Amino acid sequence: MNDNPDYNQLVIQAQLGDKESIDSLARLVRGRLCAYVYRVILEKDSTEDVVQDSLIEMVKSLDKLERADRFWPWLRAISSNIIRHRYYWKKQRKGISMSDPTQGCWYQSDHKGSDTVLAEIVSRELQQIVVVAIQALKQQHRMVLVMRCYEQMQYCEIAEVMGRSEVGARVLMSRAKKALRKKLISKGFGSKFLLSALVLFGKMTAPSKAAAAEISVTSSTIGAGAAAALVTTVVSKTVVLSVTTAAVLAVGTEMVARPWAEKAVSWGHQTTETVRDKLTKALSPSVPLSAPGRQFWYYYPVSVDGPVTMRMVELGTDGKYSHCRWLQNGQANYYFDKDRNIIYLNNHRRWHDDLSVWRLPTDSSVLREFLSAVDGESDQIEYVSAGGNGVLIIGTGKQDAKTSNWQIVRHRNLLEEECFRYDWPGTATIVDDRDLMHKRGWTYFTISGRVGQEDISGKGLIPFVYESSKVHEPWLTISWGGRIRIIDTNNQACVFGGKSRLPAVYEGGTFFKGLLRPWTGLHTVDVIRRDAAEQRIRFESRYTAGPGKAEVVLTGKKIKLVYTIDLNKDIIESIGFWAENNYLGELTFSYLQDIGDVSSNFTSPRIENDVKGPPQGIGKLWLVRVAEGRVFD
Repeated sequence: MNDNPDYNQLVIQAQLGDKESIDSLARLVRGRLCAYVYRVILEKDSTEDVVQDSLIEMVKSLDKLERADRFWPWLRAISSNIIRHRYYWKKQRKGISMSDPTQGCWYQSDHKGSDTVLAEIVSRELQQIVVVAIQALKQQHRMVLVMRCYEQMQYCEIAEVMGRSEVGARVLMSRAKKALRKKLISKGFGSKFLLSALVLFGKMTAPSKAAAAEISVTSSTIGAGAAAALVTTVVSKTVVLSVTTAAVLAVGTEMVARPWAEKAVSWGHQTTETVRDKLTKALSPSVPLSAPGRQFWYYYPVSVDGPVTMRMVELGTDGKYSHCRWLQNGQANYYFDKDRNIIYLNNHRRWHDDLSVWRLPTDSSVLREFLSAVDGESDQIEYVSAGGNGVLIIGTGKQDAKTSNWQIVRHRNLLEEECFRYDWPGTATIVDDRDLMHKRGWTYFTISGRVGQEDISGKGLIPFVYESSKVHEPWLTISWGGRIRIIDTNNQACVFGGKSRLPAVYEGGTFFKGLLRPWTGLHTVDVIRRDAAEQRIRFESRYTAGPGKAEVVLTGKKIKLVYTIDLNKDIIESIGFWAENNYLGELTFSYLQDIGDVSSNFTSPRIENDVKGPPQGIGKLWLVRVAEGRVFD
């Protein structure tokens, strides 16, 4: 599709080195670029910075653009990346003046008379309400609304720019609509006002009167599909404000009258509790600290046997929050250096410096007794019993994992709330130390090696964070010599071969145990050891000579497995196999940073419908079983 033919000739001439064409191209596209960026970040100064940086990058990289008719999507992607990397994690704290609802809108100064035009369309008070509501949205919600409503982008295009799947882009759009609708309802407007508000915002931020006249948003434009609506769950967090409104909004050529346009309506102040308020009240009786301490959060979005997300906050002498030191939510891993005012985004989750196993407050008595016996550490943590989904368990204490005074709070989807996203000042500097695959949230991996006389090969997909696991489900296939073939889709697992030569059925995820499951919320070094402990296999842990590396040695009756783990990348590098002191071989893991066009080589395996039967149990880690020569029955 040709987005704007006026660019084509200028792009071609600019690529040939014509400086005047480069200048003309920058002038021609600047207004459109300003409108796009401002709609996303709603900050005048930041908009100018992003536009300037985008144009600089345009000049530097224009020779890499292969198709002149794709110039605008290409430049839009450049500015989107700049916004995401520089402003995505920045908390928006600057409000819009109540006396001037469009203060800071770049078009006011660049287009004389725009205010007069807008005055003919709608009252300034209504402008204020709409802008404030959209400003209050999360930046990723504004971005998907802008791309869909004003850029008319397809969901597949939005997914590519935002680094998501198409389903993920649709879910994000559905959540953005719900969030904006709730903010408008909280200000006294009906749910059907959503389309009108989006049209008004588009006209207000258009680069020209002509562009404003072309703004149109329909129900089909903002439709995200039934599947996305089903997945979307947004926690209600409403604050109803006083609003006095008397206006009529023009949508295209049709005048749409609203009940609130007939007379002034005064709404009483009503404020519902936020999640943070509820949690503070729930914890207040159990935080009698006379000295600074720590508070530990463990949230189980699915069940206490499923993924866990964690955070640790510092408490002041008054028992109130000081700051959030580290956070591992469904999207990424963060660490806040309070002294330097820097937030680090890391590949890895937290692990204990002494390599002791990370305990969870919901661990069974059998598991914790075995862990205490193996790592030699006295069990000082207090445990609680909880079930179901949406469980948040919070405790206070003085040292990592030495917590007490547990409180249980049930919450349907706490990960949607800012209190489980970040709790740092908006002035903090963001340092993203993640590599490409961790920024993406998932990747493909391969397994290769030889154990004894048998060659082993395999491949699969691994998500690194909980949110990615819902869209990019993990799977793996492994061929062990000529004897067996393993398929695990995390929903069902099968072994083909064995003595009976018939497919054996196992629970999904069975063959990820003993391998890698970082999306469950714990560091790989802890996942491996806890998998072993569940099967009562003893282990040792030690740092290696290399930087950021550790070894975990699992000792079975006949076989010893030696895991080499990159602690900073949170991955397994290799698994060595030993029988007493005899080296049997090794499996090596490779992870794709740039997946490029390799997806055709990593197609998710399918288990045929005729493979049925009740799931079988393994009894011990399957790697130990196969290495001992025990073929699956």
